[in-house]
Amino acid sequence: MIQLQNVTKSYPTKFGRQYVIRNVNCTLPTNRNIAILGRNGAGKSTLLRLLGGIDFPDRGRITTDRRISWPLGLSSGFQGSMTGRENCRFVCRIHGRSDFKEMANFVQDFSELGVKFDLPIKTLSGGQKARIAFGMSMAFDFDIFLLDEITSVGDPAFKKKASAVLEERRKNANIIMVSHAPPQLRQFGCNLGIVMHEGQMTVYEDLEEAIAVYQQL
Repeated sequence: MIQLQNVTKSYPTKFGRQYVIRNVNCTLPTNRNIAILGRNGAGKSTLLRLLGGIDFPDRGRITTDRRISWPLGLSSGFQGSMTGRENCRFVCRIHGRSDFKEMANFVQDFSELGVKFDLPIKTLSGGQKARIAFGMSMAFDFDIFLLDEITSVGDPAFKKKASAVLEERRKNANIIMVSHAPPQLRQFGCNLGIVMHEGQMTVYEDLEEAIAVYQQL
């Protein structure tokens, strides 16, 4: 399970501190596919970053016994002066993996970047970085994959390949997914919903009930 205990997350703005999650306590099951719904600015992407461990609450804590991915396609965590291969080595060390060469070869092949994989990340386009980030996510056997709106990047052929790899990973994993499109949530098998509104999270056992509440916000 995933437990949020007195979790608060805010950001400073010129109008004062903006709270996107405020004193939230809840337990999320890890054997369900979870949809996160809410209006723009409700904190959906922030919640994914907190769950993925790439951002931290102001107060409170998040605990789990599951291996959770970072949001798929997220490339903001790359070290820009390092190459794609070097970033792969760095991620392997963080996650305690020793098969760095195999992972890097997988990511290079998956991203279809060829020799550009060995260029500094900062010289690549946003789409090329996202391909590497998506490939890194697929190189791990996570228990839960985090999906934020766009689940694949690139041209139609690459999107088809990325979707196929994700479907293969999902045979042994669950997802937590942000999307404004109910058909997409149903397509990915979401069967539990979270509605985020005014700093609070409400969990609904029935996805359709969560969608109905979200559509009335």
